[in-house]
Formats: sequence, structure tokens, C-alpha cells
Amino acid sequence: MYMTDVKRVERRLRIRRREEVTRGMAKMNPRMMGLLGVTSSLEVVIAGKKRYKFRVLSDENVPEREVWCNTEELREYGIADGTVATCRAPLKE
Repeated sequence: MYMTDVKRVERRLRIRRREEVTRGMAKMNPRMMGLLGVTSSLEVVIAGKKRYKFRVLSDENVPEREVWCNTEELREYGIADGTVATCRAPLKE
């Protein structure tokens, strides 16, 4: 099977800043993780240009349509609270 044959599921989710999340990590709802096929890492693409990878943790408290990331890290990347971004499982873990 060629890489072009692989169908990746992706969703537009809201990126939220949270102080309690560790740098380099993201928190997601376990149902959304299952839907996207995310196991240990997440790829976030903003405006089709900026691409970031985070290690992901499952958390029932996170709404299904949101991803929680570290406040300071998002500020450094120039990502505003509430930004809508394409989220998917990366090709290579």
C-alpha cells in the first residue's frame, strides 16, 4: 500500500490555552482521539502553513471540539486562544 492510499482523518478543532498543560503536550477528549486515530502525538496545522507536533494526553474534561495546550508555548508560536486549526494524527509517530 502506498502512502497516497492512506486516508487520514482530520478535523477542525479549537485550540485553547491552559496553564495546567505541560509544555510540548496537548490534552484531547478520548472520543475525538479515537475518531482521529491519535495515539501518542498530534499534528496541528494553522492556516495551512504553520505545522506543530504535540505529545497528547487523554482527558475526559476536555470538550470534544477542543484541544488544550500550554499557554506560554502557544504565545511563543503566535497562536491565539480559540484559534481553529486542522488536527490529525501525524504520518510518522
